Order: sequence, then structure tokens, then C-alpha cells
Amino acid sequence: MHAQQAILERDVTPAPGTPHATDYEIVRKVIETISLDFRHQPSLDELAETAGLTATALQKLFTRWAGLSPKAFLQAVTLDHARRLLDQGMPLLETSLEVGMSGPGRLHDLFVTHEAMSPGDYKSRGAGLVMRHGFHACPFGIALVMTTDRGLAGLAFCDPGGERAALEDMTGRWPNASHVEDTAATAPYAARIFDPGRWRDEEPLRVVLIGTDFQVRVWEALLRIPLGRAKPYSTIAAEIGAPKASRAVGAAIGANPVSFVVPCHRAVGKNGALTGYHWGLTRKRAMLGWEAGQAVA
Repeated sequence: MHAQQAILERDVTPAPGTPHATDYEIVRKVIETISLDFRHQPSLDELAETAGLTATALQKLFTRWAGLSPKAFLQAVTLDHARRLLDQGMPLLETSLEVGMSGPGRLHDLFVTHEAMSPGDYKSRGAGLVMRHGFHACPFGIALVMTTDRGLAGLAFCDPGGERAALEDMTGRWPNASHVEDTAATAPYAARIFDPGRWRDEEPLRVVLIGTDFQVRVWEALLRIPLGRAKPYSTIAAEIGAPKASRAVGAAIGANPVSFVVPCHRAVGKNGALTGYHWGLTRKRAMLGWEAGQAVA
């Protein structure tokens, strides 16, 4: 059987310590409702009806998944939008932190050590590389994890049924590499990435950045954005010494092969507006909400 077809027909087992994939489907729907309808201030009962659960069941699921209740998440979104109306240009979620949602001393983050492939390695489109991949359930649906002998090289996301498209998207970036399905090799990375209890500097996650010099500079700037914060593309452009290159920065962010760990979801448009995300805008909202919960935990 073809390797990709075998992947599509195999059940995806949740990584240790992560919610079942269906939890994400429910919570992302509630987050989307809150984000789009916050002016209405939907009640817990209304949100529960949207999710197809009882109010008690939703309260427990959402709190377990995000680290804060639906009401607290709604309050954070409301404060964020209210302050953005008063202070034009304030980055998304930073307003929530500024008004007391959390403080810098309480923030957790992925402690990442990274290296970049040489320009020659990039231009070879993966020639000589062995890249191992596996699909794993995670808080944001299904994660496609890709590794090399040097560390994590790719992280993508999809919903059930989208595995083949995600794999083709990622393997197409390094067409000359040898791509091997090896879930046993990628499972420890999935467990490490999505377990906040293991986000500590004594156990750094090694990441390999494979891109152009400009792309790597942008991705390194993304790594400096703290958990629970966001930055406009223009600010990122200024930080890398290319203040007029916001459009090119946006393209580099969209090409980021190590989503979430290299936090392209923390990049926002002018005045903090959410913009497109390669793996879906709803998933971007979910990631920001999940991180907000970790920041106040």
C-alpha cells in the first residue's frame, strides 16, 4: 500500500497529555463564536447550545482545554477589542495583558534552540536529507510533525481528511529529500511541543530552520515574540532592519515550515487585526486563545 494512503486509513492516536482531537473541534467553534459575536456577550447557555453540549459540560471542557472559562475568555476578547478602539495600533492580546490579565513574570513559553541550514542546503531542496514524518492528535486538530537528524524541521496542521494535502504541502517544500513515515520517531516531539509542563530551558527543543537568509531572519524574530503577545508585520520588519519590507515579511511568515513552535500565529496586521493563516484563521484564533489560557494559568 502506498505510504500516504496508509496514513489516511490509520487512526491518529492522541499524544500523551493532549485533549482528543474532537475537543479542539468543539472549542474552536466556541472561540470563533466568541471572537465574532463578542459584542452580543453570549451567555454560557448560548455558547453551550452552539457547541451541542450542556452548560456544565462546556464549562469543564473549555476550562480544561484553555486554562480559563468561556466567560473569562469572553472578557479577555472584549477588553482587547475595547482597548483597540481607544488605542489604535495596540497589538492583539497585549491589551489584555496590560489591563491585568497576566504579567510578564507569569508567562511561560517554548524554550527553543535553533540552527539554520546553510544556503547551499536550502538551494539543494533537501537533497541528502532524510526527513521523518508522522501525524499526531493535538489541541489544534491533527499535527504533522517532520524531523531530521538535527531536530524538528516541520510542523503543520490539518483536520481529519486533510492529511494527504498537508503532507503534500510540506514534502513539496523539500522535493529532493528522502521522506519516511516514522510515527515512533516523531511522537516524542509531538508530546514535547504540546505539553506546557515541558516548556522549560533545561529541556530545550531543537529546531532546524530551512529557508533563505531573509526567511530565517524573519522566523528568528517570531521566536522572540513572547507567549500571549502578538506583533504587527510592520514591527517585525523594523526589528530585522527592513522597515519597508512588510509585504516580504508577510510572505516569509506564510512560508514558515515550523508552525506554532516558530509562532507565525502571533503575527498580526495593522492595528492588531487578525489576518490570513496558512493552516486556517480559526486555528490561529484557537492558538492565541489557548496561549492566553496558558499565560494566566
